[in-house]
Amino acid sequence: MQRLDEGSKVIETARRTGRILQVGSQHPSSIVYAKARELYRAGAIGELNLVEAWITRNSPLGAWQYSIPPDASRETIDWDRFLGAAPKRPFDPVRLFRWRNYRDYGTGIPGDLFVHLFTGIHFVLDALGPTRASASGGLRHWNDGRDVPDIMVALIDYPKTASHPAFTLSLKVNFAEGAGDNSAFRFVGPEGVLTIGDNAVTLSRRPRAKEPGHTADTFAKATEEAFLKEYRTKFPDRAELRSGNEEVYAAPPRYNSTEDHFQTFFDAIRSRRPVVEDAVFGMRAAGPALLANHSLFENRRSTGTPTR
Repeated sequence: MQRLDEGSKVIETARRTGRILQVGSQHPSSIVYAKARELYRAGAIGELNLVEAWITRNSPLGAWQYSIPPDASRETIDWDRFLGAAPKRPFDPVRLFRWRNYRDYGTGIPGDLFVHLFTGIHFVLDALGPTRASASGGLRHWNDGRDVPDIMVALIDYPKTASHPAFTLSLKVNFAEGAGDNSAFRFVGPEGVLTIGDNAVTLSRRPRAKEPGHTADTFAKATEEAFLKEYRTKFPDRAELRSGNEEVYAAPPRYNSTEDHFQTFFDAIRSRRPVVEDAVFGMRAAGPALLANHSLFENRRSTGTPTR
């Protein structure tokens, strides 16, 4: 999907035909994300205030440098069909097999990767989508003719709903060298942090401090001693360093959520039961990804309305 109106057409068609449609972002079928959702709903971190999500890739394949088949030619490829409504240009197999690198055919980092991050976040939080996006980035390393960034960050604002308070989402994707290959989510609240990564969800509990801290070490020595004496009498149970506990819920070895996502789709076809990641759910992830692109390329903050 390159334009917002394309998503609306998919939703309308799915509703009109009654066909089973499942978007191919596997997080809603993952037992790891299901556990994170369960913990969040149980109030494990308190009232949400911030979500961070990122993906880093330190490889040519990760940066969409896909191999070009040696027999790729005008005779073996229907070039005009590939171009479709895109601008007409001479045959170029690089543009076909590495299409994600070009705005004529794809949506760059947001359409490939932000959308997966949005999907995981929306599933855990039952979020309908954001109302505002501000993005920045650029082409820093993969100067191979592409016209989309290889580094991109975005700040996304979500309104208050019945399932979550208003919160800010920070997204980051980096294809530059030296960053390693990893991805993770952090759901931050005053009582703890939920982290999803490495096929596991980790709950780090951080009890809320109810007593005030102090800066008595900036006082004159006699004043500091007098202040601390009164402070310790008033707050005898306060620890200088508060430490919570950590709980890790890991998936079984070699667990693959993509296999579960296929199974979810096959089961829905047989039973005719609706899937979680239907056309509307997909639009709620793809729409904000497009807003991030609009913000970046138009150099302005983008706004929208969550899809209901």
